[in-house]
Amino acid sequence: MNNASSFAKRYSTTAIALHWLLALALIGIFAFGLYMTGLPFSPTRLKYFNWHKWAGMTILMLSALRLIWRITHRPPELPDAVTRTMPAWQRVAHHGTHHLMYALFFAIPLVGWMYSSAAGFPIVLFGQLPLPDLVSKSSELAEALKPWHGYLAYALAALVVLHVAAVIKHQIIDRDGLLCRMLPGSR
Repeated sequence: MNNASSFAKRYSTTAIALHWLLALALIGIFAFGLYMTGLPFSPTRLKYFNWHKWAGMTILMLSALRLIWRITHRPPELPDAVTRTMPAWQRVAHHGTHHLMYALFFAIPLVGWMYSSAAGFPIVLFGQLPLPDLVSKSSELAEALKPWHGYLAYALAALVVLHVAAVIKHQIIDRDGLLCRMLPGSR
């Protein structure tokens, strides 16, 4: 079903750039988060936690840009050839996965920001711009929020794996070329 004419509808260059930039940033911050949490307490670990916060705030801003772009620029519909053969449960999974990923793009950095505020460690973006605390300092709240930042990050990682598995299925099993809509430079 490799019909090139059915894939005339692609994502815009901006949407593609935001997708891949956010994808790389999320993979990087997740791997870095796993690495830094395993380090012993040290000045280096504290420095890495600040870098992680800066990256998280950058991802929050990128996510806002991506959401604004998505709201103001309707994404292309799935090609007819794909929707005719896609079972209803896959369409629900497709939309549900995307909605959950968008929710987590915001929830993870916001929960991290709230945790940092509650723990009494304000975020100073790039060591220059102090961000306001989202909540008051509270050790009880900090302890309650701390695991949720990780739980949500793992949930997003699981959704990313599911998303990539669906892409592989479409590319290798269905051979429907759906991936071409999101690849840079593919016209």
